Amino acid sequence: MARPAPADAARRKLARPKRDLRLDIIRGWLQISIFGAHAVGSAFGAYGIHAVWGLSDSSGQFVFLSGFVLASVFTLKADRDGAPAAARDAWRRAGRLYLTHLVVFFMFGAMVIWSEMALPLPGEVDRLAWRTLVDDPLMALPAAAALVYLPNYVDVLPVFVLCMLVLPGFLWLAARIGAWALLPSFAVWAGVQAGLWQYWSVLPVGLDPLAWQFVFLLGAWFGRQALLHGARLRPHAAAIAAALLLVGLGFLQRLGEGLGAGWALDVETAWILAGKAHIGPLGLLHGLALAYLVAVLVPREARWMHHPAAQAMAAVGRHSLNIFCLGIFLSWIVTAGLRLHPGVWWVDPAMTLGGIAILVGCALAAERRRTAHAVAAR
Repeated sequence: MARPAPADAARRKLARPKRDLRLDIIRGWLQISIFGAHAVGSAFGAYGIHAVWGLSDSSGQFVFLSGFVLASVFTLKADRDGAPAAARDAWRRAGRLYLTHLVVFFMFGAMVIWSEMALPLPGEVDRLAWRTLVDDPLMALPAAAALVYLPNYVDVLPVFVLCMLVLPGFLWLAARIGAWALLPSFAVWAGVQAGLWQYWSVLPVGLDPLAWQFVFLLGAWFGRQALLHGARLRPHAAAIAAALLLVGLGFLQRLGEGLGAGWALDVETAWILAGKAHIGPLGLLHGLALAYLVAVLVPREARWMHHPAAQAMAAVGRHSLNIFCLGIFLSWIVTAGLRLHPGVWWVDPAMTLGGIAILVGCALAAERRRTAHAVAAR
């Protein structure tokens, strides 16, 4: 009689899911929005990005989706090669991202310092909080390496580095206690909201990693669930109505702020409830509401997703790290151009559209190289 196969051998291996074009297209749009948000003074940044019309913004949604995708990658690798190998892979990715952050830090800092010396942009070093690097480099450089000196424009990548470092431990815990694994992350986020603690840094942080880790790990939880159980969110009328209500209230709040209307929350209360730096509770719920509406209302596959414009946006999403790094330099160039040429009507559209065209063009070129390498490897 044949001996039955061991349980481990009989266990079904996880299959890599088909690429979800929605994720690529949305992440591409979020990168374009992040570029617009950093292009201070541009009409696109003031009116064309959805963060202007709601309580959450592109950075938070991108962090959520990144957690979703990276948790799927980790879980697949753990299933194939074991959890230790998956953890090493995650930490290697974090190490590469850390080195990328340092390169961006030095290049951006050099550009800002050069701009104040070579261009008529007085106060640029102080405006972007790079004065510490100029006055005390022996303190600033180790602090930057330790991820506690985060001037403007370079405070995003450290959030990802720190989140990726804790991802293997979180997923290990999730495999053993389920959704309770989110409780420590929630407690840390809640402590930031209550003012019990905050991330220590040389400067006030633009994005507090102690708060933003909860957004990342929420995404990671959903990504793991979707991979393991094929969990597809089902549309429920009450949930859709609640999500639409929250999105509508966010729109009214931003509209009221712009009009000075009495129905809008005052600035201080709005910051407490929906501030970006600490991901206030209303901002968190607003971002989750948008994610839910996209998940249940946008089909996984649709004809419009194969339109050239949608495919270009998907290419931006697939190469989001490189596009983000390029985008922060281009967005500063747009900001500097608007400061150097105030009141010249064509500068804003020319530089903004030119920046977007460069980002999309670089993404399409990278996508062609990726496709060529994939074909050659077959």
